[in-house]
Amino acid sequence: MRLTDTLRFARDAALGTPLRTALSVLAMSIGVAAVVILTALGDGARRYVVGQFSSIGTNLVIVLPGRSGTGGFNPANAITSTPRDLTIDDAASLRRLPTVRRVAPLAVGNSEIAYGGKLREAMVAGSTAEFIPIRNFVLAQGQALPEEDWNRGSSVVIIGAKIRDEIFGAESALGKLVRIGDRRLRVIGVLKPTGQGLGMNTDELVIVPVSLAQAMFNSNTLFRILVEANSREAIPGAKAQALDTLKQRHRGEEDVTVITQDAILATFDRLLGALTLGVAGIAAISLAVAGILVMNVMLVAVTQRTGEIGLLKALGASGRSIRLAFLAEAAMLSAVGALVGYLLGQLGAFGLRQAFPVFPAYPPDWAVIAGLSTALATGLLFGVMPARRAASLDPVQALMKH
Repeated sequence: MRLTDTLRFARDAALGTPLRTALSVLAMSIGVAAVVILTALGDGARRYVVGQFSSIGTNLVIVLPGRSGTGGFNPANAITSTPRDLTIDDAASLRRLPTVRRVAPLAVGNSEIAYGGKLREAMVAGSTAEFIPIRNFVLAQGQALPEEDWNRGSSVVIIGAKIRDEIFGAESALGKLVRIGDRRLRVIGVLKPTGQGLGMNTDELVIVPVSLAQAMFNSNTLFRILVEANSREAIPGAKAQALDTLKQRHRGEEDVTVITQDAILATFDRLLGALTLGVAGIAAISLAVAGILVMNVMLVAVTQRTGEIGLLKALGASGRSIRLAFLAEAAMLSAVGALVGYLLGQLGAFGLRQAFPVFPAYPPDWAVIAGLSTALATGLLFGVMPARRAASLDPVQALMKH
């Protein structure tokens, strides 16, 4: 049989039983679509988290109070070692490091903001003029916090876009006096809308000088110290120098934790990459099930077409030609199913992106290629046994059964 005859035979055989063919194609397409959609979800989660961490700043080194370690509990340390809080002076000492470009101390709390009879809850971030450039925030109006002594803050505030809309409406916010807690502060800036990110909605944030925030919350402690290194290459040096400096200030005790943005990103990248592979493996099981269905369909086809096979062999068709014809039919069913599944998967991923615009649910190229190739390989693999059975039929017996 020529190649065109083999393909025509496979096509006519598939079209001769439309319901059975449709079910086989559907099973294969569901498998491929599952791979595409689930890997789009997994890789979308990875891209979203990486993007969120990248958006909090560039070349960041973050200092946290307290020591995070795996050394276990030591009763002697519990008695003799008292971890010190991070202070504004600790943050100021880091500004002198040669690998550091900017430093922003951060004190965080919740309070009420009120103006003109309107009142609402807001997250208060106490920091300095360098906080906005370190965090990559953009001002829609006004100016950043003034450059001043960190221990004596002015009575000024920068507010988020949502707070501006809810408190001031159509009225201009700049220059107005608002009450935050028991303080009256002048609005000097409004942040550009950015929305939710890493658990904090910056549109509902108010930023005040760090010493003012500490006075409002009656605390001398800092929540974090944000450090921006001079460059990506300077991050390890900035981390080591910050740790050494604070250790010296805290009487030789290493009672702070210093983490880098790159380390956090790498950890999440590995975790979510493994998650993507895991869901791809789960989806691939459905491809194996679809392959078994193709095998069952082909075995039934061999049983129903013994007479046709016997006639072909009686007319001189070789066992190899019969085998190729049935393999071609299995490949055709798998290919059509893979193509339909790919289109359904892309449609599903598109639907996810429309429903959740911030979520980049794009299937990775490797997953698409793996899904399509696995579908074809599975169809051919499970088509081998029915093809061999058809090729081994005795022509006389096949004609007699028919």
